[in-house]
Amino acid sequence: MTNCLQYKLDSVAKRKAQLDTIRPLPGHSVASLRDKIALEWTYHSNAIEGNTLTLRETKVVLEGITIGGKSMREHFEAVNHRDAILYVEEIVANEEPLSERQIKDIHALVLKGIQPEEAGRYRRENVVISGASTRPPGFLHLPEQMQALQHWYAETEDMNPIARAAELHARFVEIHPFADGNGRTGRLLQNLELMKAGYPPAVIRKEDRLRYYDALDLACVKRDFSDITVLVADAVSRSLDTYLEVLQPAKSKLGR
Repeated sequence: MTNCLQYKLDSVAKRKAQLDTIRPLPGHSVASLRDKIALEWTYHSNAIEGNTLTLRETKVVLEGITIGGKSMREHFEAVNHRDAILYVEEIVANEEPLSERQIKDIHALVLKGIQPEEAGRYRRENVVISGASTRPPGFLHLPEQMQALQHWYAETEDMNPIARAAELHARFVEIHPFADGNGRTGRLLQNLELMKAGYPPAVIRKEDRLRYYDALDLACVKRDFSDITVLVADAVSRSLDTYLEVLQPAKSKLGR
């Protein structure tokens, strides 16, 4: 890990420490912040994959209103992602260790009502990823690849939480175990790990899509996880800013 990356991770950790000093956090404020970040997370994660709902339209869909001119798939993607976030929050609250069942359940929620025959099931054919420099493993190797991911995860408990979450995300996406929905599932797994460690979710913005894809490509081709870790650290920092600006406005600019 480079000194520059370590400095960034340490800086974000200091911001988190600021937030920790004011725990327990006020309930109504936390609920509104949670809703804000969950909405942005849903909007941006879906937009990265081509969903055309705007942020405001996503909010309206989550309130149960149908948007004219938008496909049913786009509506399902918004509601499904919201439900997947709720499941991730439940895992965190119950302090459950990461399991293959959880990964499949998260994916099942992501594809619920969209591709029910694929939801929560590993792909049963080989695929290529458009624009990527690597090819995912053949479908016959998926069980062993996912077991290897779990083994790596179990061996990295002492790793910096942000670096671990980013690398888990990249390693999962490289395996590409499902026919569809791997990106959304990978970002949900990433934030599951961050939230377990007491960090707020990292919202990777659609504006950073090219940077995000380049970082994943670097991770998959060269096993260099520095760029994806920086991207995730920047996203976590933005979420911490959002929390601190509301909960500790007088001190929100300190500790950088």
